[in-house]
Amino acid sequence: MTRKITRGVARIEVGLEQTLYLGNLEAKRDWGHAKDYVEGMHRILQADKPGDFVLATGEMRSVREMVELAFAQVGRRIEWRGKGVEETGVDAKSGKTVVKIDPTYFRPTEVDLLVGDASKAREVLGWTPKRTFAQLVEEMVAGDLAEAKRDIANAQRSV
Repeated sequence: MTRKITRGVARIEVGLEQTLYLGNLEAKRDWGHAKDYVEGMHRILQADKPGDFVLATGEMRSVREMVELAFAQVGRRIEWRGKGVEETGVDAKSGKTVVKIDPTYFRPTEVDLLVGDASKAREVLGWTPKRTFAQLVEEMVAGDLAEAKRDIANAQRSV
C-alpha cells in the first residue's frame, strides 16, 4: 500500500491520474525504510548465535497520515470530507477530490494495528532504525515523481 500511495500522489501531481482509491484510512502500520531493514538483516547474519529477530520501528502511523504526508511532499494539503466509505480527500487549494474510498479495498480480515517490537534486535544486535517515517515518505514520493515525469517524457517522444 505504501507504494500505491506515493505512486498515486506522484501521478496525480503530474496529471497522469486524477484520484487515489484506498480502503481503510484508519488502519495503522509500522512503516520503516528498506535500508534500515537490510542493515538489520546484515547484523542478524553477523550475530554470534542464530536467533529470531523482529526488525521494526515500533511506531504506528495511519494510512491517513501517510496520504497527508505524501501529498504534502508535492505541496498539497488534504482536507477530509464525509465519513466512512463516503469520505473523500480534497486538495485544499484546488478543491479537487484526489482521494476516494473504494470498499473493494477493505480487507475482510483487516488487522487494524500492525506494530513490531524490535527490542531483541536493539539489545542483541545494537540495531535501531535510522530513518524517520517522514524521510521514508519524502524519498518514495521523490522517486515516484521522477518516474511519473519520465513516463510523461517517454509518451511525448513516442507520439
